[in-house]
Amino acid sequence: MTRARWVLGGAGLGAAVMYWADPRSGRARRAHVREKAWHLMLSVGDALEVVGRDMAHRARGLAFKLRSRFHEEDVDDVTLEARVRSALGRVCSHPGSIQVSCRQGRVELKGLVLASEVKQVLAQVRHVRGVQEIDDDLEPHPEAGNHPKLQGGIERPGVRPELMQRSWSPSARFLVGLGSLGLLAYGLSSRGVVRWGLGGVSLLLGVRSVTNVELRRLTGVGVGPQALTLHKDITVSAPVNEVFAFWQAMHNFPRFMRHVEEVRLHKEGRSSWKVRGPAGILFEWDAVTTRIEPGKLLEWKSVEGAMVENAGCIRFEDVGNGRTRLDIRLSYNPPAGAIGHAFARLLGADPKRQMDDDLLRFKSLMELGKTTGHETVRRDELVPGRGVENWVYSERG
Repeated sequence: MTRARWVLGGAGLGAAVMYWADPRSGRARRAHVREKAWHLMLSVGDALEVVGRDMAHRARGLAFKLRSRFHEEDVDDVTLEARVRSALGRVCSHPGSIQVSCRQGRVELKGLVLASEVKQVLAQVRHVRGVQEIDDDLEPHPEAGNHPKLQGGIERPGVRPELMQRSWSPSARFLVGLGSLGLLAYGLSSRGVVRWGLGGVSLLLGVRSVTNVELRRLTGVGVGPQALTLHKDITVSAPVNEVFAFWQAMHNFPRFMRHVEEVRLHKEGRSSWKVRGPAGILFEWDAVTTRIEPGKLLEWKSVEGAMVENAGCIRFEDVGNGRTRLDIRLSYNPPAGAIGHAFARLLGADPKRQMDDDLLRFKSLMELGKTTGHETVRRDELVPGRGVENWVYSERG
């Protein structure tokens, strides 16, 4: 085993030397590595500067908070009311339905509130600095019913610990990153299942701190097709109805989307997709059109159980002078979530760059009737009733 390791190590070292010392491409490869290393050093320096400022601000805020606990604060009524309203916005789905009045530390709450939120509202207001007493005149209702003030609204999660939030502060990311390195070192010193378990946990925490992407999006578990979202905005010099007709005919997608092999349309808005993924792997799934507003909106999503969960939304806007603005949003959940996306990029498959290239080919197709010069498509095959000569496209990043 020792001799085999030496042989494999020597072969690997020799291959690396040949790769970097290649007289034809070695210089470019070394220059590329130097540029990447220099960019990484600058990025690390900027990140450390941001972390330092964030830690300083947090330390200052903590000092003021501790000092306020030992000194009574004289808060005027206007300031106290603003603090209470801010606190309500964190736990109440309809903060506008609650009337707040303050007088010398005494807070009176009136109005309608959902019964499930009463305890959270009172607890949150009670912890506001400057509140000495609460007059509870709230009218709890088990459900919104027909009360206009309780319609709509957004459910509020309340005050959550920072590590449970979607985005972490620079300080939290830095500390968790250091903790993951310590956990990894401890795991390497262990044996058996403990070693692999701690190694996996440290890897997830390290990736979470570096990317600032929540764990469920990293793993792709429980997020549906919303793990990753791509967005592009294009302004087209063509009437909105004709642009909408082109995108509604999804079987045209392979004409300008290189990774899309085939799109077959069925009845009731269903379609079958074949897409070439990283390393040439072919993915197939069925999708269904969920919403159509002629000339305005087109939405679709993959059916349940698809190999790659995905969804798309295109908004069409007539901006005058025969021009149309398209707002394109594509979201998908690759296998293993964002981690799988990062692995795909290592294999040379970057969905964002693919989308940019596809839209450039779309522009060429609409403008010249061909995509890359290897394929020519007649305009009347795509959108009936219009020639090629009057179509001019402009793109906005």
